[in-house]
Amino acid sequence: MGQTEGRSEKEKMLAGDLYDAGDPELQADLAAAKDWMVRYNAALAMPVAERRELLRERFAAVGDGSTIRPPFHCDYGYNISLGTGVFLNFNCVILDVVAVTIGDKTQIGPGVQILTADHPRGGAERESGLEFGRPIRIGRNVWIGGGAIILPGVDVGDDAIIGAGSVVTRNVPPGATVVGNPARVRGG
Repeated sequence: MGQTEGRSEKEKMLAGDLYDAGDPELQADLAAAKDWMVRYNAALAMPVAERRELLRERFAAVGDGSTIRPPFHCDYGYNISLGTGVFLNFNCVILDVVAVTIGDKTQIGPGVQILTADHPRGGAERESGLEFGRPIRIGRNVWIGGGAIILPGVDVGDDAIIGAGSVVTRNVPPGATVVGNPARVRGG
């Protein structure tokens, strides 16, 4: 974690440093994201192309052909980048206090949680209420089964498969299949 003096809470958050989530600027960003989610989640019956334009209003990047089926929930939205042809099924959650990058042609099942938000391990530091984030990168052509949970700081390699209901606590090598809680590489 880097230097924090003289920086805003948002700058600290985006850098992955300890920050105060109750900061007024961050609370305003959360409120804007909630307003956007109300509109997005009410758009289920809209054509996919119109929903994609709504995603582009909020996300850092949205590649052509990418789709998220509502309902969808996120913290800020502006830290999420989707490649081309990405698909997220119903009821996914992305806690994006720092960058979440999802590569081209990745398919994500219903109820998947992608969680960058983290908290100090020491009780006294955690009691301060400060938190931090660790970025998540999901490669291209990844398949994530329904109900999987991707924890802070995980890197999922290209062409990997994450089994339904798995809890991914560590990086996933390219082409690997991981299953279980905690997720482990399945033997060939």
